[in-house]
Amino acid sequence: MITTSGLTKVYRGRGREVTALDGVDLHVREGEVYGVIGQSGAGKSSLIRCVNLLERPTSGTVTVAGQDLTALAGRGPRAGRELRRARSRIGMVFQHFNLLSTRTVQDNVELPLEILGTSGKERSRKALELLDLVGLADKARAYPAQLSGGQKQRVGIARALAGDPEVLLSDEATSALDPETTRSILTLLRDLNRQLGLTVLLITHEMDVVKSICDSAALMEKGRVVESGTVSELLATPGSELASALFPVTGETSGADRTVLDVTFQGEAATRPVISQLSRTYNIDISILGAAIDTVGGLQIGRMRIELPGRYEDNVVPIGFLREQGLQIDVVGRTGPEAVLAKEAAK
Repeated sequence: MITTSGLTKVYRGRGREVTALDGVDLHVREGEVYGVIGQSGAGKSSLIRCVNLLERPTSGTVTVAGQDLTALAGRGPRAGRELRRARSRIGMVFQHFNLLSTRTVQDNVELPLEILGTSGKERSRKALELLDLVGLADKARAYPAQLSGGQKQRVGIARALAGDPEVLLSDEATSALDPETTRSILTLLRDLNRQLGLTVLLITHEMDVVKSICDSAALMEKGRVVESGTVSELLATPGSELASALFPVTGETSGADRTVLDVTFQGEAATRPVISQLSRTYNIDISILGAAIDTVGGLQIGRMRIELPGRYEDNVVPIGFLREQGLQIDVVGRTGPEAVLAKEAAK
């Protein structure tokens, strides 16, 4: 549904250049919720603004629903009209709501329809329908100043849906909200994704957002995508930075002759007593140094850091037992040739 290829954005000014995007390749499948995560300055906002051509890429292509938007940019009046039509199929939700304070809630939702030339009666019908969809039917005549932050964002979402988009872009839509309101907005976005078949691309710096609603995710650093995939694929990838950040576990080894493992459980494996089975089968004492468990996309997922007595070479068989149970095993703190062997064994 959304594909970027070799996407580059360079900002120039005052004799200097800043590369915000450096050859970004991204693919968002139809109907999924895709999260792009990274710290400030990673290039997330530039990416999402290039997807709908609010920012024109320096190079590379952006394709949405099979149409190359970059091919339409700056190519004359006809291409401009086609670009506007293409943009009408892309809704955008902003971090700071961007509501017009002098307009009522209903009038804010109607604004995109006015621009599209929709009749007044149809605008009113559509706006009220969308406000009901986001749970604000009773606020149609209110003004933005009379709303809470969460309600303002719901108005922003309703406005983004006014043109019946196929794609919804979310630019840090929950970062200005408290945790409880954030959860309600994320639930709404997931519900809209399922009810309307929307493809949702969101950017965030919050791991909990990815954990709560995303089917797939990408990690950005210094303008580049350094890791991407479905959440389940990432959790099954040895050494995945995203997996470690989504389910952080900590704990230090108690001695030099010990083997520390990060164990990732998914689905049925998360409910089986695998660690106690390991202890009984091989008659070894296992220390649990840390653990984290949650539900992602309806699938129970957990990570646990455990310590086994003895060096890695002494624990090859127990580690093999864990892998036979369908668990992802990362050996913590290993470097050099031994780490390479451990990683190869994990494949």
